[in-house]
Amino acid sequence: MRGVQIFSGNSHPGLADTICERLGTSPAKADLGKFANGETSVNINTSVRNQDVYIIQSGSSKINDSVMELLIMISACKGGSAKSITAVMPYFPYSRQSKKKSHRGAITARMLANLLSIAGVDHVITMDLHASQMQGFFGKPVDNLFAEPFIARWIRMNVAGWKDGVVVSKNAGGTKRVTSLADALKLNFGIVTTDRRRPKVPMTMSDSTVFFDAMEEESRVPKEQQLFAVHMQRSNATPPIQEEPEVPSPTESLLRPETPPAARRPSELEAAYEYTDVRVRDVVTGRLVQGQLVDDDYHADSGSQSGGTTPGAGSGGGDDNVENTEVVPDSMMNSMISNVSSLPPDHALGGSFDAVESDDDEVSVAGLEHEKTITLVGEVRDRPVFIVDDMIDKSGSWIAAAETVVKRGGARKVYCIATHALFGAESLDQLEECPSIDHIVVTNTFPIPPSMLRSKKLIVIDVSSLLAESIRRHHYGESVSALFHLND
Repeated sequence: MRGVQIFSGNSHPGLADTICERLGTSPAKADLGKFANGETSVNINTSVRNQDVYIIQSGSSKINDSVMELLIMISACKGGSAKSITAVMPYFPYSRQSKKKSHRGAITARMLANLLSIAGVDHVITMDLHASQMQGFFGKPVDNLFAEPFIARWIRMNVAGWKDGVVVSKNAGGTKRVTSLADALKLNFGIVTTDRRRPKVPMTMSDSTVFFDAMEEESRVPKEQQLFAVHMQRSNATPPIQEEPEVPSPTESLLRPETPPAARRPSELEAAYEYTDVRVRDVVTGRLVQGQLVDDDYHADSGSQSGGTTPGAGSGGGDDNVENTEVVPDSMMNSMISNVSSLPPDHALGGSFDAVESDDDEVSVAGLEHEKTITLVGEVRDRPVFIVDDMIDKSGSWIAAAETVVKRGGARKVYCIATHALFGAESLDQLEECPSIDHIVVTNTFPIPPSMLRSKKLIVIDVSSLLAESIRRHHYGESVSALFHLND
């Protein structure tokens, strides 16, 4: 292509070489290095005056060096009078920090978008952003490409019996991505969720919770019944006084029909064994203790953490608390409120759960993450299962989801599929050792060390053709909308 200069950063030179080969060109010359004090050095050795410049720089294990190198290359090309500068970033760094996770947290992805604009970028090409709304962080056009067509094509060509498969999301934040792939393959989909409720707390905290629940119930109960309940709480030994119900007159019964009793919330036992919808019976639940799926009869050690729950200890605790309810003295109210307020909130900013956040983003607090409930919704028995997410960083949530669909759901095979293969410390080895996982399918948007490529379960899909076609279309002013829905 004439009038085009394609530069490659040090983050992923192999992908840049493949893209240039597909475009029939070679990477432009540039000297990239570091000074003695660790500062990044960039020297462009090719004229870029009135040229369309494309800089290919993805994330890497040295993410901060890659970001600074990209910013300096953009600034150098801008100073060299380039006609336009496009940053090709298959994996967008800091994409998981696209929202505040605490009151004093930083939206780092937006800050990086501002840095790119200030450096002089005119266009950004990326793939499978962690949060699609990140495109609004930029003041310049952004093309967010999708690896879904390549993943769907690989499934059709390499998975036997894929038409009976089920696409499963391992968290609530990935449901949109999973349903999109399921629609492309015309398959059913399911979801594996982890119970994020607070674990059982010591007696003083649980009493305060029951007390406030009782206040909510009393607000819906007539005053006469409230007095009767208080009398029963104060004196369990004294038999209750049976009051005859007031019989309305025939005239009142005709003018005002009887009001039905207030709806009562079902207890835990009722919720476990009585269902209002037949489809709920297909839901499979399991126990996740310290990240490991355990049997229902598993008993925690006596020396477990204080926040952990001992299996079986809470089976009758709810009924005992109701039978032995005592009036809470006013002097204990302040301590109860302080105990409840000291617990961490369900969400950092007090809102509802963010659908973009994934399980790997969570920071576990010691003593509060001992046991969880993992739930599988969907029929996966004797079927291949495709667990899909945008990236693989840690292995905990992937292994938990795979063991759930195999040991609880009876799945035949499990394929862990992601676009960006970040592979944190020892995560690939842990996925390799998990017997429930058969294959790990990723793309080459993120550089994978040669030592990891020797994994027997790892399969890498090449997406360089998609990135090369997007560069070609952008240079010639053609529409790129066809790249979002490739015909397989």
